Amino acid sequence: MTINDKNFKYNGEKITIKLKISTAGCNPNQKANILGLGLKKINQQRTLMNNSCVRGMIKKVIHMLEIK
Repeated sequence: MTINDKNFKYNGEKITIKLKISTAGCNPNQKANILGLGLKKINQQRTLMNNSCVRGMIKKVIHMLEIK
């Protein structure tokens, strides 16, 4: 899945993301992105501002996240 306006769901200025798989076995850069997004545990959710910085971090670990 790629991030573009057709496939990327967001509520106005906010994006809700959920960590769906564990960070065990990931490379350190992916773990740092997950922590930077404020996610620590599986099934934890965060609502973040919809800006280019957050979208770039999500793009690096999109396979581990569920976007609402």
